Amino acid sequence: MEQKGNADGRQVPLAGKALSQLPVPGLRAKRGPSDENQPPTEQKRARRLPVPTRRVAASIATTYSKASAAAAVPRTQRAGCRASLRPGRIIPAASVADVVRRPVPVAAAPKMAAPVLAAGNEGKKRAAWDLKGQLSDMRTKVSSYKDKVQRLDGENQQLKRQLQEQVVQNRELSSQVSTLSSALHTCQEQARQRLHEVKELSDLKQQLEEQVTSHSRTIRQLEGTKRDLSSLLETREVKLKLVEEGLAQRECENKELRGQVAVQLQVMTQQEERLHHLEMERRRLHNLVQELKGNIRVFCRVRPLLAWEKERQTGLEHLHFPLQDNKALVLSKVEESHIGRDRKGDVKYDFSFDRVFSPACSQEEVFEEIALLVQSALDGYHVCIFAYGQTGSGKTYTMEGPDDMSPETMGMIPRAVQQVFQGARELEPKGWQYHFTANFLEIYNESLRDLLVGRPERGAELEIKRVSQSSEELHVPNLRYMPVDSEDEVLKLLQTAKANRSVAKTALNDRSSRSHSLFQLRIEGWNRSRDLHSVSVLSLVDLAGSERLDKSFSKGERLRETQAINTSLSTLGLVIMALSNKEPHIPYRNSKLTYLLQNSLGGNSKMLMFVNISPLEENLSESLNSLRFASKVNECVIGTAQANRK
Repeated sequence: MEQKGNADGRQVPLAGKALSQLPVPGLRAKRGPSDENQPPTEQKRARRLPVPTRRVAASIATTYSKASAAAAVPRTQRAGCRASLRPGRIIPAASVADVVRRPVPVAAAPKMAAPVLAAGNEGKKRAAWDLKGQLSDMRTKVSSYKDKVQRLDGENQQLKRQLQEQVVQNRELSSQVSTLSSALHTCQEQARQRLHEVKELSDLKQQLEEQVTSHSRTIRQLEGTKRDLSSLLETREVKLKLVEEGLAQRECENKELRGQVAVQLQVMTQQEERLHHLEMERRRLHNLVQELKGNIRVFCRVRPLLAWEKERQTGLEHLHFPLQDNKALVLSKVEESHIGRDRKGDVKYDFSFDRVFSPACSQEEVFEEIALLVQSALDGYHVCIFAYGQTGSGKTYTMEGPDDMSPETMGMIPRAVQQVFQGARELEPKGWQYHFTANFLEIYNESLRDLLVGRPERGAELEIKRVSQSSEELHVPNLRYMPVDSEDEVLKLLQTAKANRSVAKTALNDRSSRSHSLFQLRIEGWNRSRDLHSVSVLSLVDLAGSERLDKSFSKGERLRETQAINTSLSTLGLVIMALSNKEPHIPYRNSKLTYLLQNSLGGNSKMLMFVNISPLEENLSESLNSLRFASKVNECVIGTAQANRK
């Protein structure tokens, strides 16, 4: 039998081979009892098409329904659909859905012809026993069915080709629909962005309109202000003209005043020049007065009795201060006979110094006498003031003051410092500027100690050296030199030095100074407008008290201290005598005290000595020794002092 392909390409057996109309043994219908003698009758069966034929028929029916639906669509709608697919056109979503749902037209299939029966078999049916005739009829039917199957197969192939074309068209349309959907989505996004931009522009427009309204109001206000300012400007212009006229008048007056100022400046320059000459003349006359008084002067001061001393002694009968002469002092001593019965008359000792201060004199009165000498230090002269006397005679009180110091009881050192700083401030308008450097040391057992440094912090022993080979100025390396700008800073240094000074209790004094203390203030001044420079040193010395070994009963360390003190005081006396006698060799180096004060004791300096006397009658012999030494010093003439100016 011949094989034919079905619609899906599989090989299907022909209908004539699968379905046969010949009688099959064993399938004859049963007869009833009454029909047993009748000839067999042909059973009627419903004709069923072969399976491939049914599939082709179903496909044809589907194609016929689609084609009929497409034929029902009007030509105008199909044209509209094609027009909607033009590029660049936005298609509404409803239109796209309609295009998708719209059926695709299919060419109308030809109607199937009705089955043709065998010509010889139209009017009658063959008998059941006419098998040959039935076979012939079946062959005729099979032949007709074959022709029909061939015709249907051709139609099926044509329909498959048309269906494939429709599938390709549907794919193209689906691609176009997808593209159009993407384009539609993009256009919708763009539309939403445009709507958002339109909204923002609307808000911006509203804001700008509000700003325009506000600016319009501001402009109107500014226009009003402008009118006010214009009127004010006119008023100010009128005033400005008046002021300019006044300025022109003032300019003329200024020219006249400048001329007067120039004259005044010239006068002031002349006055400054005259003032400078007067200042220099004052210094010259001041120095002349000091020289007339003597470059070595001696003041004598007697301290008052202490409270506990008044119980042992009443009055000062052995001391006499002449009322008409404040430079004289008389000591009287009662002489007894050798046999002890007769009493001789009083022996008097007269002394005369540059000034004698009784126990009633205050610290202020004493300083008034040395104030002019302190001024010489500010003028550029080396000045040395020292206190000499036995232990307990009031030397430390005179130079430094008591421990609980007050403005009334301040000693010579703090008062001298105050005067120096005050004088420097007064000379500033005259073009002078000063720089001050202070140091404070003691000479204990012929060794130097820095009193501005505590004992645990003291280093190696200090030595006296020259600044340079070409200079006579001396200095002490490793000694603390403190720059000071006010008297308060100096007073703090004095308190520190007083706490570090060596003192001890002896038979003659409960608080005896066991060393010589030396305070030095270096004064350096400049007058740059006059190209003047001065350097001087103010030395204020509190000497240790002299003692007699037969009265002090010193032993051990106190004995060595007493011997060193007496030796240095003796050397001081020898130096002063050598200066007075104009000897070629001055023994400065015999003692650390005289070596350190070498520049302040020579002829190029001014020196003042306080000789302090005890008011106790039991110390009369020691007082006589001190007064005799002071008288020798007072008789010395060491020459004319020269200012250290450049």
